[in-house]
Amino acid sequence: MHAAFIVHSLLQRRLVVTDGSSFHSLFSIPDRILFLLGYPPPVLTAPIAEPDPAKRAALVLQWFLSTLKHQYASRSDEYGNEKKPLNPFLGELFLGSWSDEAGETTLISEQVSHHPPATAYCIRNDKTGVQLEGYNAQKATFKSTILVKQIGHAVLTLPIGSGSEKKTETYLITLPSLHIEGLIFGAPFVELDGSSYISSSTGYTAKIDYSGKGWLSGKKNTVSATLTPSDNEREVLYNVTGQWNEKLELYQGPLKKNSKSTLVSVYDAVKTPQAKFKIAPLEKQHPLESRRAWSKVAEGISKGDMDITSAEKTKIEQAQRNKRAEEKAAGKVWERRYFTAVSGEDATLKLLGAATGVPLDGEADKTGGLWRFDAAKAAKAAAEVLSDEDRGKIETELLGW
Repeated sequence: MHAAFIVHSLLQRRLVVTDGSSFHSLFSIPDRILFLLGYPPPVLTAPIAEPDPAKRAALVLQWFLSTLKHQYASRSDEYGNEKKPLNPFLGELFLGSWSDEAGETTLISEQVSHHPPATAYCIRNDKTGVQLEGYNAQKATFKSTILVKQIGHAVLTLPIGSGSEKKTETYLITLPSLHIEGLIFGAPFVELDGSSYISSSTGYTAKIDYSGKGWLSGKKNTVSATLTPSDNEREVLYNVTGQWNEKLELYQGPLKKNSKSTLVSVYDAVKTPQAKFKIAPLEKQHPLESRRAWSKVAEGISKGDMDITSAEKTKIEQAQRNKRAEEKAAGKVWERRYFTAVSGEDATLKLLGAATGVPLDGEADKTGGLWRFDAAKAAKAAAEVLSDEDRGKIETELLGW
């Protein structure tokens, strides 16, 4: 996670209210990021303890695959089908953290573009220094079903070693395409397809192939992956097989040699516990954080009052239109709180883009920019103290309260 097309109603952001009971399964922007690439933190940080760079890359591959269930199956598994989230506004935020044996892992997510809609995020484990950042958007195509191309990428950085030997490894990660099944039966769900890639600065590339259940054969949510040297795709060092919403097995060597003796590890997506995600109470949140910003809409939904729901939703949308008109008249642009669009050459894409199929511009024209986390902005935001008057001004100007 996460445009007036149906996929946003099904996958990411559009609010289509049918009854109050479904509100808790509705997501606005940054909620989608809870299921995007950050789960579970212990698996995210595990690779830094591995001394061998090839196996380390294999553990990064395993971590990425472990996130797929939380990205694409969690809501349909829990509620029976994909629900319809809220439509995020420019500047909307979602902030929080996980705490477990890996230490504290923080999440910062921001809606960095509205036309086209795009979300940027940074997930960081303070104890280890492991950091994941990225941005994404979707483009839908209508054929016999809804096909969705995920635009954007993620960058994972791992601090390896210590003292004078400490170095940083970088991994460039692309996202799979997907399509929507079950529309005819009124119970839509996501099926992944095509391929995605993970390429490392240490010279390894993983190719991940996705498939689903066909008319005559195959299993739902099937995935297979190989890890090879970036300059020799025939030399398979590790492979992964399984179903991304159930069980994944990591083996050393090529698929044809898979056996108990080459099995490295098994990840059980069903039995592995999730770390509890923590967010601040509403009264302590920034006015633009999702839960606070949409709280009046949520109240209308919980009461089953569609008039209030529609009125409060319209207030936010109109306030946002007014702000954009004001900025245009003044020749200004909205200042992102945590992220900055790269204006020049991006070092990560220059190094690893070719191996993963990511162009040097990061498809910035489709996401409103090539977005990178800005630590200086984050430090400024962390030091900011808002008075009640400041909060009220933001809510009036940007939310129409």
